[in-house]
Amino acid sequence: MNVLVFFVTLYLIITVMGSNKINEQNEKRKDFKLIIKVMLIIAGIAVIYIISIFDPLGLDYGPDGLVRQFNRKSNEIYEVKRYINSIVPKYKNVEIEFESGEEIANIVISPIDTGRGADLTVSGGSNFKIESKKADSLLLILGWKIGTFDALKEKLDDANCISIESGEPAKIGYKRSGLGMYFFNVFDKPIPDSLKSRYNDSCRYLYANQKLVLEYNGGAVGGQCFFNKGK
Repeated sequence: MNVLVFFVTLYLIITVMGSNKINEQNEKRKDFKLIIKVMLIIAGIAVIYIISIFDPLGLDYGPDGLVRQFNRKSNEIYEVKRYINSIVPKYKNVEIEFESGEEIANIVISPIDTGRGADLTVSGGSNFKIESKKADSLLLILGWKIGTFDALKEKLDDANCISIESGEPAKIGYKRSGLGMYFFNVFDKPIPDSLKSRYNDSCRYLYANQKLVLEYNGGAVGGQCFFNKGK
């Protein structure tokens, strides 16, 4: 439970205790105060639920915490990177996010621009079961075997992550927070000097070390900065 949830809960407890005291002193308003107390409790539960899902302030995802999580699962993260780059067809890029359970939240299959007239077809889909006709059609496009989606999801689960985009660096989604997601941009070799300014804008990107860049991407609402980038 993060700090914000703690203070919201403390406020509700104090409010309810105060409400009880008033009820004891003024029995004529007992029913009215009881309704207020129930409404406060319901509102508090709703606030705690929303915070626990969306974490709008990103309190649990400061740079130091993200680096610790990466280090704890670095072997598994590099393994899922190695795996997806070994199975993605040449001149294609795959970005995929899994929901909890057996569902693909989103997948985008796009060509890599080689300047040689690569296939311009972009195929994808969202919110469908791993075992479905939609998934089977994507397996054919990618030349993957039945069970490849399951294997990829299992490796992401092992890495405690939810999405990955193939390539160098691989872009691995750690957790959703607010309207965006935190990512690990994982390099095999030290980041070239020519790319350091791009991957260290102190807003969307935060340079962690020679092979890791943290990212917060706001998605549909546009670019957003780390709320707690200085922590």
